[in-house]
Amino acid sequence: MGAGWAAGVTRARAMAGARAGPGAARRLAAAPSLHSGLRALADTPYRRELDVRAGLADAGRAVTAALVWQLRVLAGWQPRPGSAAVRLLATRFEIDNTRDRLRTITGTPQPPPLRLGTLSTAWPRLSRAASVADVRGVLATSLWGDPGADTPPAILIGMRLSAAARTAANVPVAGAWAAGEAATLVARETFLAERSLTRPATAHATRLLGPAAVRATDFGAFRSALPPRARWVLAEVDRPAELWRAEARWWTVVERDGLRLLRGARLDESPVVGAVGVLSADAWRVRAALGCAAHTGRAREDFDELLG
Repeated sequence: MGAGWAAGVTRARAMAGARAGPGAARRLAAAPSLHSGLRALADTPYRRELDVRAGLADAGRAVTAALVWQLRVLAGWQPRPGSAAVRLLATRFEIDNTRDRLRTITGTPQPPPLRLGTLSTAWPRLSRAASVADVRGVLATSLWGDPGADTPPAILIGMRLSAAARTAANVPVAGAWAAGEAATLVARETFLAERSLTRPATAHATRLLGPAAVRATDFGAFRSALPPRARWVLAEVDRPAELWRAEARWWTVVERDGLRLLRGARLDESPVVGAVGVLSADAWRVRAALGCAAHTGRAREDFDELLG
């Protein structure tokens, strides 16, 4: 096990060190056009999937696909507990595939699914679902659990909160990330979309955020009732319309914490979790920069505002 962790941690640090970084993202954001900006990624791991002639949607998809490939490689280098941690932290991609499957089922064709490989849990069965009810049925008999209703919004929020709860329970070093994500999700669902949580989603949220926050009837009360491990993500958000700031803060803290975990001397899952955080935050920043480059003339200002 010691040798396995040594190899896995060494690979994690090497992969995190090869990320694009803030400099490449800022050059991309400030580029005079999306196509010229994409050349800033030619010497980064994103080149694996990227076509410099791509439009914004395809370029963003390619960045995500490259990240998935990186995490598959990272997981393959880990002993079993490390692989399990990477898989849990990568659940967002199975959710993305499920979202696209739901859109296809309801009449809006989507691009090919992300290739998850060993990162998947229920995706092979979900990919064959022919109805929204089928999707719910597959989830109910998997680690995801029953989302509580067979509507696309309920399924997706149920999956996201299930993933956050399982991450907090099984990857303690990422517990504050999971709680912060859950706080943002519940706030967006309850106070922005004005939808009620299903019973299973409420149970996940309560475990992560506490009953007082989940029962809150206004945003201010919700924020005040959050436990410290979740409240941080809404520190600069005064009203639901500003929840985009919570996402930016979440990614900033994930990267900061990830770098700290990578600098530690421990040979366990901590540096591996750190690498997942750093690589994922890097991909998020690059996708944000792509959006800025695609809207020339205000790219620098938009990018700086997004990242604070």
